[in-house]
Amino acid sequence: MINSRFSADSPAIAVSNVTVRRGRYAAVESVSFQLSAGTNTAIVGPNGGGKSTLIQAILGLIPHQAGEIQILGSRIESLGKHWRSIGYIPQKFPFDRGFPLSVSELVGLGYCRGTFPWWRGQQKRKRQAVELALERVKLQDRRNQAIGTLSGGELKRVLLAYCLVIPRSLLILDEAMAGVDATGEAEFAELLVKLQQEQSWTILQVSHDLDMVSRYCDRVLCISQRLLCQGVPSVTLSPDNLNAVYGSTLTRYVHHH
Repeated sequence: MINSRFSADSPAIAVSNVTVRRGRYAAVESVSFQLSAGTNTAIVGPNGGGKSTLIQAILGLIPHQAGEIQILGSRIESLGKHWRSIGYIPQKFPFDRGFPLSVSELVGLGYCRGTFPWWRGQQKRKRQAVELALERVKLQDRRNQAIGTLSGGELKRVLLAYCLVIPRSLLILDEAMAGVDATGEAEFAELLVKLQQEQSWTILQVSHDLDMVSRYCDRVLCISQRLLCQGVPSVTLSPDNLNAVYGSTLTRYVHHH
């Protein structure tokens, strides 16, 4: 599934001088960075600083006006079928809570996207893949439950199972824990680290929780329109750097486990 030109020594994501405009405003300006395969990297910064805009540009959901983005060894314009190697969990997942879609049916949609053509025996393989994905996120007992009845944390774990149902190389999360309580957020973060080790994922995530970033991430990118600093959390999230990035708007959420 991975691009044959991509190797473990190549950056999983390479962003070079990327600028994204919203009208006349440069929401992201001349940002460059590379992510090594197998790392867990967080993007942090103030509200309106361009974090989600950058994620959307990396995913090809919105255009970038300058620079180049490569994922798994290919420019995003030519990824083709290799997009299936990428899992994405958005900040918001709007849907009609009365829609009659079960947990297993939603997860199964991820299998349909990644596997074709349909052939004899495929339904059995699909059921097995869905069941295994739900077991990994500890939701197998919710398989027949309607998605509209789930809590916020359970729904995000279902979306994680959606990403698990076929092999992925890269997982991108845009404030995936928005609207989830502190306990659910901690459980999700621990599950994500465990699955990353099992699946050899590269993870890029937007987060507002600096304590979670310090605890679980290998690297952090501080963005406020531009890339202001980057490196390991213990160094990059210093008081001086945080003041430069957030100014007077900095709020830290401390969780006790």
